[in-house]
Amino acid sequence: MILNKLSKRLESVQEFEREPVPASKLKGWRSFLGMYAGEHTAGTEFVIGPLFVAHGASAGDLIFGLLIGNLLAVLSWGLLCAPIAVKERITLYYKLEKICGKNLTVVYNLVNALMFCFLAGSMIAVAATAVGIPFNIPMARLTDLLPGSFSWVIIVLVVGAVTTLIATLGYDQVSRFANIAAPWMILVFLAAAIGVLPELGVNSITDFWPVAESKIWTGVPLEGQSKFTFWHILFFAWFCNMAMHIGMADLSIFRYAKSWKAGFTSAGGMFVGHYFAWIASGILYAVFLQQSQNSLEFAPGPIAYYAAGITGAICVIIAGWTTANPTIYRAGLAIQAIIPNSKTWKVTLIVGLITTTAACFPALVMRLLDFVALYGLVLMPMGAVIFIDFYVLPKLGLKSNLAEVTGRKINWAAAGTWILTLGVCLFINFYFGIEIFFLGLPGWFVAVILYIGLNYAIQSSKNQKTELS
Repeated sequence: MILNKLSKRLESVQEFEREPVPASKLKGWRSFLGMYAGEHTAGTEFVIGPLFVAHGASAGDLIFGLLIGNLLAVLSWGLLCAPIAVKERITLYYKLEKICGKNLTVVYNLVNALMFCFLAGSMIAVAATAVGIPFNIPMARLTDLLPGSFSWVIIVLVVGAVTTLIATLGYDQVSRFANIAAPWMILVFLAAAIGVLPELGVNSITDFWPVAESKIWTGVPLEGQSKFTFWHILFFAWFCNMAMHIGMADLSIFRYAKSWKAGFTSAGGMFVGHYFAWIASGILYAVFLQQSQNSLEFAPGPIAYYAAGITGAICVIIAGWTTANPTIYRAGLAIQAIIPNSKTWKVTLIVGLITTTAACFPALVMRLLDFVALYGLVLMPMGAVIFIDFYVLPKLGLKSNLAEVTGRKINWAAAGTWILTLGVCLFINFYFGIEIFFLGLPGWFVAVILYIGLNYAIQSSKNQKTELS
């Protein structure tokens, strides 16, 4: 009986994968504020905040780098992504199919879905560190890459199954879950951080800054970790979600918005999650390092449990879910675009299985900063393609949605832009030693120039003019 009801519920999920979202399904700004606050006050925050401490960020660099970087991220969502989303009201994947052609979009969707799976997997792993507390499972170290025990794998599989089930129920359930969880998680983050400050020597407001500089964000990295500067913090805060805003992945989310101004609700995630939560989790990690004498063990669950007891452990579990849920949902949409006749929930179930398998490997968590930077960089060129195709090409007398207009399976202007941009970024990284955190900004301008130039070359050719006429 229960299975029949669940089956009917899953069959009724309609996500408008290949048509504009109807007016009756549009949502107000509160829906997006809750989702962004929940998604970005989440499992990643229990990892990224401590990793800033491990990489030796100084207190001043962290505070001001996060302030500017998060502001730039909000502007990227509000001014680049959301306006296109509410005008088109179609998924990223369907939009790319119109521009790039079916075959190129299939390649993009596979890459995108795989990246989403890895990101969601890291958050399932974070939640599993809290679930494993009662079982005394040995936790991974900053240098670990492979799973350390069979019991760890079992716990990851259980957490992954629950996370996937929520994601299969569609956007409404994902949004509702985030709205319920977000306010509580924010309070736990802040309360736990404030509660442990006396252990670091903070007994009044005036004590905080000297302690922050000497015991939390000391400017000295842990053994084996690189040094982070102000610019690392700024560009990481801006570009850690590059795939979502500049890369346009959240076209799929904001297509439900009544107004493009909903893009600015991302501030709820950036300044509550990526600002205060990163600071709070860094404080918790500093206490852990003090207690463990700079141990390289890295376990968000036990760290939160030490600071806030069972409430802290539960917060880590739910925080992992609120990031993994929408990420698995996005990955499902990417695969759905490749096989449009399949049921969304079935695709999401398969994606969840891949994600849960990836979550078994601690490397996803330990190298999370590098991974999210790489993720954004790989998908960024297609965001530039969409931006130029939508705003600039018509003003230059060139056709937008070229693949749809001509019926071609591959738009070679888009393919060339993607491949050549990543090639230029790789060249800059290899020959000039520019770290991956800094490549997104020059890479975007390279993609813009390439896409305009390649479109001029292709659309002005005799064969292409015949097709367009």
